[in-house]
Amino acid sequence: MELEITKNVLAALEREGVRYLVFGAVALNLLGLARATEDLDIFIAPERENVERLKAALRSVFADPSIEEISADELLGDYPAVQYVPPEGDFHLDILTRLSEAFRFTDLEAIRVDLDGQPVWVASPRTLYRMKKDTVRAKDRGDAELLRRRFNLEGD
Repeated sequence: MELEITKNVLAALEREGVRYLVFGAVALNLLGLARATEDLDIFIAPERENVERLKAALRSVFADPSIEEISADELLGDYPAVQYVPPEGDFHLDILTRLSEAFRFTDLEAIRVDLDGQPVWVASPRTLYRMKKDTVRAKDRGDAELLRRRFNLEGD
């Protein structure tokens, strides 16, 4: 994963006042559990104004007219996920407002974590554990087990 781009994107989200939280492998890394990844996964609050703030944040990092294709209608609709791939590099951003019916932005517990002096919102260990423990992907179940052990999440 491209750490500098990730830092720039997260700083831009903060600057623009986007209601977001990081989940997935970047969240694991921010919580001290090393995991390789090529993307940044974020949930955002499902509000039109928040989607516009997200686009402003991305425009401040990437000179890419395709950012305008990110649609509030899509993120607030039946399939509330988009993937943004900048024009250069291997980095991409997965943006969700809901994950099936199982997880909505308002259901997710977030904590503040420091990333080189920049506070960012991250899914709590308990939330990440809940998201990963019952998936079909073996690496997610492995992540859940690491979270369970590291953060004493017995019985969750």
